[in-house]
Parts: sequence; structure tokens; C-alpha cells
Amino acid sequence: MFETLVIIAVVLAIIIAIVLILASTKPDTFRIQRGAVMNAPADKIFPLIADFHQWLDWSPWEGRDPALKRTYSGAERGKGAVYAWDGNKNVGSGRMEILEASSPSKVVIKLDFLKPFEAHNTAEFTMLPQGGATDVTWVMHGPAPFMSKIMQVFMNMDSMIGKDFETGLANLKTLVEK
Repeated sequence: MFETLVIIAVVLAIIIAIVLILASTKPDTFRIQRGAVMNAPADKIFPLIADFHQWLDWSPWEGRDPALKRTYSGAERGKGAVYAWDGNKNVGSGRMEILEASSPSKVVIKLDFLKPFEAHNTAEFTMLPQGGATDVTWVMHGPAPFMSKIMQVFMNMDSMIGKDFETGLANLKTLVEK
């Protein structure tokens, strides 16, 4: 019996060591980026991003918690606008603040997640005219603390969050192309 427990403990220690070694090979920062070409001018898209009240119509996370608590503060829109949320396990809780709103080409957002885990990232939207259309790019980047690196051993954050960005961009495209 004792020998079996020792074998189990050694195997578990090896598995933990492998996970920690794999996690240590992950980069110290992350970047997730998606884009979409929208058949609308940038000045029609920009207000939907620079005003958190408008996110209800296109954000991929808004429908995941019908009881989501939202608070708005700071500026009404643009630089200084703040949106905080508190929801179920599907959306967690956090806060966003617009740091830069250069109409109609760029919005930079400070993004602070509080639950289910704490993270501090930056989201950027850029809108580049292409003829009668606009190339919209959504990027999120930030530090990858060691716990995040451990999670990355088991899941692909780019695929997971990237799908949400793709959904949000598709929603935004549908909204501006009406």
C-alpha cells in the first residue's frame, strides 16, 4: 500500500513539474486580434464603440447574463467614459474606461477584470477606411502572469476570446450595414 502511494505521489509530482515547465515557456504578454471589413464609413462605426451605452446592441457578452448589473460613470461617451459590470459566471465582473477616442479612427480602453480572476489589459479598436468600407480591428493585449500561463497549457485563449471578438465584430457589421 505504501509503495502504491509513493508511486502515485511521484507520478503527480512529475505531472505538476511538466505543467509548470510548459507554463514557463509561455510568453510574458498576450495579444488577441480579430478584424472585419464593414460596408460603412468609420464615422458611423466609431460612435457605437466610443459610447458604452451602444455596446448593448453588439457586444458578444451582453446576452450571457439577463440579470447583468451595469453602471455607467465618467463622461457620457469618449475619453473618460466608464462602464462597470457585475454578472454571473459567464461574464464575471469588471470595469472598462476609455483612455483615448480619436474620432473616427481609434478607441483605446483600459480593461480591468475582477472576477472570475483579476486581469488588467488594454483593448484597442482601429477603423481604417478602405474605399467605401472600413477595416475594423479589435485587439486585446496585456501581461500574462504565471497563473495565466498555467491556464494556457490547457486552453487556447486566442481561440476562446477570438471567437467572442469575431461574434462582436459580426454583430457590429450587421448593425452598421443596415
